[in-house]
Amino acid sequence: MTEAERTRLVRRGLRLEYFTVAWDSMEAVVAIAAGLIAGSVALVGFGLDSVIETTSAAVLLWRLHSDGDAARRQRNEQLALKLVGVSFFLLAAYVAFDAAQSLLTREAPDESTVGIVLAIVSLIVMPLLARAKRRVAGQISSRALHADSRQTSLCAYLSAILLGGLLLNAVLGWWWADPVAALAMVPIIANEGREAFRGERCDDCACH
Repeated sequence: MTEAERTRLVRRGLRLEYFTVAWDSMEAVVAIAAGLIAGSVALVGFGLDSVIETTSAAVLLWRLHSDGDAARRQRNEQLALKLVGVSFFLLAAYVAFDAAQSLLTREAPDESTVGIVLAIVSLIVMPLLARAKRRVAGQISSRALHADSRQTSLCAYLSAILLGGLLLNAVLGWWWADPVAALAMVPIIANEGREAFRGERCDDCACH
């Protein structure tokens, strides 16, 4: 790959990360506000996932902006990968604590139409964004960008779990479905954090 081709791909990656920051900032505000109003642990957790993902995207923006320095590229890649891993661990810890507290106090959330709509839209947008990131990650052999794409994919998984919990509460009145849905997020998040922090080989990119 020529430097010109790599520069073009890095710029594409930067555009994807800027979009991620803008989207997740909006998603975080809407989800956290709706979750606080409805008393929904899963919805607030989803909003905080968006905050964490915004932080992860910011790390990738730094990583990609520094890509032109070939001498420091690998060191920056490793640091970015560990920072993304830490972001997963922080999210897993928050979701586990808040969901467990809600189950212990038997806190029943109100229905949240806004949360349901947000989860549906996220289910559409996030897989497309994750796929685009994985493609660029493979082309420039970036584990850090691949890990960030996994966090974007995780957002889609969380959307599905969130949607299920909110619908069960709205339709059947199962108040416990919301915190249980939140707890179901935890092992997925923690495993992604472990893989990112340890820098394990990714299947979807040409990383060694």
